[in-house]
Amino acid sequence: MNTTVKTPWAEHMGDVPLHLEYFEGSMFEAVEAVAEKYPSHIAFDFMGKSTTYKKLAEEVRKCAKALKTIGVREGDRVTIAMPNCPQAIYMFYAVNLVGGIANMIHPLSAEKEIEFYLNESESVTAITLDQFYGKFESIRHNTKVVNIIIASVKDELSKPIKAGYMLTEGRKIQKIPSDAPIIRWKDFMNLGKCCFYNYSVKRKSDAPAVILYSGGTTGTTKGIVLTNKNFNALAQQVVAANPMFRPGDKMLAAMPLFHGFGLGVCIHTMLSQGGRCILVPRFTPKSYAKLITKYRCNFIAGVPTLYEALLRIPSMDGANLSCLKGVFSGGDSLSIELKRKLDKFLYDHKSVIQVREGYGTTETVTACCLTPPHMFKKGSIGLPFPDTYIKIVKPGTDEELPYGDEGEILLAGPTVMKEYMNHPEETAKTLRTHADGLTWVYTGDLGIMDSEGFIYFRGRAKRMIISSGYNIYPSQVENILDAHKFVQMSCVIGVPDAYKIQKVKAFVTLVPNVPANEETKCDILAYCKKHIAKYAMPYDIEFKTDMPKTLVGKVAYRILEEEEIKKINEQKEHEPVNV
Repeated sequence: MNTTVKTPWAEHMGDVPLHLEYFEGSMFEAVEAVAEKYPSHIAFDFMGKSTTYKKLAEEVRKCAKALKTIGVREGDRVTIAMPNCPQAIYMFYAVNLVGGIANMIHPLSAEKEIEFYLNESESVTAITLDQFYGKFESIRHNTKVVNIIIASVKDELSKPIKAGYMLTEGRKIQKIPSDAPIIRWKDFMNLGKCCFYNYSVKRKSDAPAVILYSGGTTGTTKGIVLTNKNFNALAQQVVAANPMFRPGDKMLAAMPLFHGFGLGVCIHTMLSQGGRCILVPRFTPKSYAKLITKYRCNFIAGVPTLYEALLRIPSMDGANLSCLKGVFSGGDSLSIELKRKLDKFLYDHKSVIQVREGYGTTETVTACCLTPPHMFKKGSIGLPFPDTYIKIVKPGTDEELPYGDEGEILLAGPTVMKEYMNHPEETAKTLRTHADGLTWVYTGDLGIMDSEGFIYFRGRAKRMIISSGYNIYPSQVENILDAHKFVQMSCVIGVPDAYKIQKVKAFVTLVPNVPANEETKCDILAYCKKHIAKYAMPYDIEFKTDMPKTLVGKVAYRILEEEEIKKINEQKEHEPVNV
């Protein structure tokens, strides 16, 4: 019997099960069950065109038959290099239906990165958009890929929008040669008519189903192998932690499919629980703002940089956001100041909710911890999901620390990955079974747990700056900088220093109309002196109009570090040599 217990969630949100009974089928079976229950409900919207759950299930089965026809078999890897569009969703669940493994990568990846992803996963088939054909073709001969399927955005548009697309974006796409060794999407789907035998493969819930990529705790790119149960469990946990969710609720799916946040929360959670995805193929703050108001979205999820951009969109002036039930921030630290600004923005636009910060790693698909709707604690990333366990240990050990002590964050639960693909040693370092019988993920992240179980993120251990023996956490300095009236966004890095080992440098994007001059810099530095310890003070502030971003929209602090080291090396080359 599933007993219901009082948890920190339950005190304010009613009874929430401490343990959930998880769906034991595949990801597609979870979606198909919804399609049978709500066939006429809309599963997703794409550039003005709606698709029902019945149509979704039908298209996935057609796609699965086509995959079987071209020779994709159980256990084969299929690379999906697509933005958030219908063909990507059909292909993702079709690969699952035939028992394959979906290898999810960013379509904007460089050629050599694509080659690495294809070879690392040993993919036999790949699908991408027509505008990325050239990159795939140029490296194809270095891989084991047999078939490349080419889709086009225009194929999924309504006639009026298609005409406009072909006159604008469509004109920029280089024409693919007529004899190119590819299968066009429409031709590919028609191949399904040739499949007369059983194309559906029954896979166990713990079977590998998805490969996502992450730097992990070492910073080197690794494929993270995730199972059907990992994704299905996440979906049930997200809904359990958000009891205000109802089938038919709309999620603005701007986070990309190749990222755990986008695939796990924005897409699979919605489609396996009866929600409706508003697909955003390419994020721009303007389009994001337009879609929120056009569809009156109930849930939005994003990284802090996305919300920071949203605050500056003139079209949001006077917008009514009373439709919102949940606004989630993850993927990067949400500064206390940005949360304050965003909460005020929501309040000013008739919303009755606040932004809720979460935390997770790709090794657990994505979020495994979330701030409850009515239990916000300043600086906290929330409480673990049902069946998810978090403990704080002395870094690298299994020695649990008392409440309030800072240490490494460890995670356990049903969303924990199967392994790092082709990296058994890294897997053994990251996944460790303790005396309690649980397999724990060593995240490499630093944090604190209070006596009520709330977690406080303190930054990645590898991002820690050590200056003159002092430990400095960039996120803490960034929080202080972001609170200054002139600062829109900041990023803090450690710069090599012969005396201090590292010294602190800050990069700042200023609010509009504030001059990037010496007077502004002096004002911010004077403010810093009042709020930052002397050993953690930035020695310099550099103004940047736009911060470099990672593929998922985080501030790419590594790029800033690399640029700074390059500058230092160039200066050394031009220094006079004493003879």
